[in-house]
Amino acid sequence: MPGTTGSTSLMNRSVAAPPPRGALGGTGVLTPPVPWVLRSQPCCGCLAWGSLKSSLWWSHSQGLVHNIIYKGTEAQIQQCAGPDGTVPLVCGVVFFSSDAAEQLLATHVIPPLDACTYMGLDSGAPPIQLSLFFDIVLCMARGVTEQDFVKGGGDTSVRNARSVLWAALHAFPLSMACIPNASYDYMTTSASDHIRSLTLLPSSASHLCFCKTAHSHVDQPCLLEDGSSVTNCLLEGAVRVAAGSVIQHCHLQGPLEIGPGCLLSGLTVGSSPALQGFPLHDVVLQGHHVQLRDLPCHVFTLTGRLDDWQSPAERATYLNMPWAEFFHRTGVREGDLWDAEMPQGSRCLLSARLFPVLHAHEALGLEDVLWLLAPVAGERLARWRAAWRMSWQELLPCLDKAAELGARQALFFLQGQHKVRRVLLGRKDSSLLPLARSAVHEGYHEAVLGTLDEVASTAGDAGIAARALACIAEVLGCMARGEGGLRSGPAANREWASAFGRLESGDIAGGVQELAAERQKWMSRPALLVRAARHYEGAEQILVRQAVMSSCQFVTVGQAELPPLGHWVQVVCPARLDLSGGWSDTPPITYEHGGAVVDVAVLVDGCWPIGAQVRRISEPELRLVSLGGTPQSEAVAELVCRELDHLRDYCQPHAPGALLKAAFICSQVVQFPSQKPLQAQLMENFRGGFEVHTWSTLPHGSGLGTSSILAGAVMAALYRAAGKTASTESLIHAVLHLEQRLTTGGGWQDQVGGLVPGIKIGRSKAQLPLRVEVEDIQVPDGFTQTLNDHLLLVYTGKTRLARNLLQDVVRNWYARLPSAVQNADALVSNAEECAQALRQGNLSLIGKCLDCYWQQKKCMAPGCEPLAVGRMMDALRPYVYGQCLAGAGGGGFLYVLTRAPRQKEVLHQILAKTEGLGNFSIHSVEVDTGGFSVKVVGCDTEDSACPGEHMAV
Repeated sequence: MPGTTGSTSLMNRSVAAPPPRGALGGTGVLTPPVPWVLRSQPCCGCLAWGSLKSSLWWSHSQGLVHNIIYKGTEAQIQQCAGPDGTVPLVCGVVFFSSDAAEQLLATHVIPPLDACTYMGLDSGAPPIQLSLFFDIVLCMARGVTEQDFVKGGGDTSVRNARSVLWAALHAFPLSMACIPNASYDYMTTSASDHIRSLTLLPSSASHLCFCKTAHSHVDQPCLLEDGSSVTNCLLEGAVRVAAGSVIQHCHLQGPLEIGPGCLLSGLTVGSSPALQGFPLHDVVLQGHHVQLRDLPCHVFTLTGRLDDWQSPAERATYLNMPWAEFFHRTGVREGDLWDAEMPQGSRCLLSARLFPVLHAHEALGLEDVLWLLAPVAGERLARWRAAWRMSWQELLPCLDKAAELGARQALFFLQGQHKVRRVLLGRKDSSLLPLARSAVHEGYHEAVLGTLDEVASTAGDAGIAARALACIAEVLGCMARGEGGLRSGPAANREWASAFGRLESGDIAGGVQELAAERQKWMSRPALLVRAARHYEGAEQILVRQAVMSSCQFVTVGQAELPPLGHWVQVVCPARLDLSGGWSDTPPITYEHGGAVVDVAVLVDGCWPIGAQVRRISEPELRLVSLGGTPQSEAVAELVCRELDHLRDYCQPHAPGALLKAAFICSQVVQFPSQKPLQAQLMENFRGGFEVHTWSTLPHGSGLGTSSILAGAVMAALYRAAGKTASTESLIHAVLHLEQRLTTGGGWQDQVGGLVPGIKIGRSKAQLPLRVEVEDIQVPDGFTQTLNDHLLLVYTGKTRLARNLLQDVVRNWYARLPSAVQNADALVSNAEECAQALRQGNLSLIGKCLDCYWQQKKCMAPGCEPLAVGRMMDALRPYVYGQCLAGAGGGGFLYVLTRAPRQKEVLHQILAKTEGLGNFSIHSVEVDTGGFSVKVVGCDTEDSACPGEHMAV
């Protein structure tokens, strides 16, 4: 820890046995037990990983290191043994305290240690090589003297360096921490060891086990046996891999069968025909990129799993059989492999010229080494002899590492393209964002974009195509590398209009092709890339709208008597509170994942806050009037439409009267587009026009579902005024259709909450066409009044910005961020739990669901809790079972479930004492058990003498 001194090294216990005497190459794998936690030691600093061949700690009982033994005798090993007979083995992790690290770093300017840095080398000093353990760490061991340490160095420069290190570091104590029951496996040249390290089974002695597949596309994963390993591979068709076999960096096509004990690496798809019908077991088959001066080659090597590379031929094997047997079976002669002057003791597999590299007349392939396993008389042997062959010893310096890494990288992105197809076409919840980022970083974005274009244009499904276009937007956004402006923004540049028009007309393939052609003009700089990404998101929204509009088939409209001219059809609706599950109703989440939302229809301060009224008028025109707050209020906006062109902006949500224009079109009261003028349509079908009034007592951005419920009210009134009828289920789906035509992209929870009475749960399945089913939640007797006594609305004074939140949520969903997918699961499950709590009448449990729901909303749309709202919720928390912002959050109304009944005044006093809240107000709510009402009244809605007609719509 900071402020301590000395150095500490981790080690693990090994059984007391003589160490290996031979030279052990490579490095090792440390396997600590699970679970294992390194307890705090009196030391902290730099962390170094490494491995030594056979080094042991010799420590005192206090944990201080006495010496480090390298290739010690059996007697020296016994000196290191602990009471249990085990010896501590160096595992390569070293922590330096800040003081020790500072002293070590200070030596970099002192000769001859400056020769370990580029400053010293650039000053002309000859380089020296130092060991972390035997030159730096060893000088701090308590049992080492200065004379022995300095003399232990090699040449004069190393001895001088050791002298400097002793002076700088010997004062610091060297302690060790033991990892009990750990193992340390050296990485050797043995194929068996390598295969075993990659195919550990869960039932093996080691707690480590590897995934069968990593960064790979496998068409038939069921053919991979437990204990096999496939890494960075593309396996198409039936490729069976037995337990104990490893395949890495291969592109293979079945049918193939890889037996046990095999290691295959670097094989291309062109190798598959040679492997088909060829049984493999206990062999190592590899493809290598080789550069012979200016000539690139692809060379295959074949060896046995049990072969030893360096053992003399008379005692060794090739392809797991003695060399003599191999010569007899194949006809290969010893002189084919080694020069006559090479001593017998030097003839080994490493120097055997076995592997064909070039042929004077023919191209070489995998079959030119596979024949060695099952030799065919004459022809293959002659071809093999005619080829220029090299030994592994000769090939090693010629390996083209850059080409090898490039081929592995290309294969990674090739199987990544297959993953794109599999994920999108299979509607899987896997994120493609990491692949997009990697492709952009490594320069493979064009290949990924091409695959996404292909999927979008050929899927034949608007939902799949929409997600593919969203992924293209992500790739373009990644290419901008954080520059070019905000991702959210306008997407109506005329250059993209033709492609958008094709998508709107249903020509998805043609639209995608035009988008791709236009995209090429926007790739030169970040600002253009971001703008292109916005337009791809705009194109995606067109396809989402088309997918959602499949719900039109659940809209059934009947015929009714046309109300008299001048008589108003008036509809009043409650607001809605979403108690759980919101966001799961939002397209595309609702039809890709499935949704469930618990809603309550409520009166606010005893009133229906939302309404609309429609009447026929003699003039062939559409009068659209927005009232101040009630049917008797003054008009705040008025618009008259006399031509079809006046309806053209119905799909622009901020255009005057856009919602009402869309309602006329979606209800088919007006045909748009049409060759027949508006006035002619109105006179022919209705003998005049229509006047529409709308109102709401709720503030803009309330979060209580105003716009969707108002759309439902308008549609209900308009249907009735036009002599039509529609069920509540039809109205729910009609509003879905309207909001897609309006391009606001809403879900279905608002209209379910406001058009269906009481407490209910709405559900949609993960499928198209999108259908919403509503279940009434039966609560205990008297519980509705209990809710009325405990529910309150607090207006936060903050305006909600749902559209900004919506864009981010949809983008995160299409990216399938794990947090978004998990949260969608949690939203649906919490909705079902909330419904059950309501059936039980359990206020406390309902409150927990509300609090959970608010956390889920914040996860889905980070930033939806303004600072003032957070203060408000903190102040109210001791007095409520649960609380949540209505709707998407970000402002509007907060609803609270109080612990005590009728707490309006109490909460007002609490909030009045809380600083930084701004203008707030508290309102009573009452569960509306009657639902929205439709009535036909006389010419003047203020005339109470006019008869009223109540009817279910």
